[in-house]
Amino acid sequence: MTEKSIRKTDEEESGKDRGLVLINTGKGKGKTTAAMGLMLRAWGHDKKVIMLQFVKNTKANFGEHRAARRIGLEIIAGGAGFVVPGVTGDVEKSIRLSRELWSRAAQIIASGEYDVVVLDELSYPLKYEWLDVQEVISVLRNRPDNEHVVITGRDMPDELIEFADMVTEFTEIKHHFNDGIEAQPGIEF
Repeated sequence: MTEKSIRKTDEEESGKDRGLVLINTGKGKGKTTAAMGLMLRAWGHDKKVIMLQFVKNTKANFGEHRAARRIGLEIIAGGAGFVVPGVTGDVEKSIRLSRELWSRAAQIIASGEYDVVVLDELSYPLKYEWLDVQEVISVLRNRPDNEHVVITGRDMPDELIEFADMVTEFTEIKHHFNDGIEAQPGIEF
């Protein structure tokens, strides 16, 4: 019996009112978009939902942010933009913002206030070891039993994939960037 299965009750085993950990990963486009669709579906069932974005800049105002404000979905953009250590961006700022947002996310998850919590692009601070994957798993393991958590991003740690209930890998087959076509409003942002 794995540690994860210890928290399952008979009712949860049947699938009723059992919170899931879902992962959207891979090199293909659509991980965040799929998570947004899940949020919208849950919201349509009167579920309370929130998304915390670990890469999007704190001043982000993309299409999803505008739409969320209009319909009342809560999105917290808490990153410093896309940063590659040693290549682009302010690494120290990214580390600080990632840790601050994770602290807030851990509190939100533990509170049970939300039915669905989306941790968008959490894989990046985990990949760069700005956050500890075992701490993330511990928070997920101890969350309220009926709370769903969706985690997105490329290069998801194996430990998190093993812990999750469902993992979907997004695969790029063809991409317009390769033909010199830039990101399109309403499609990528």
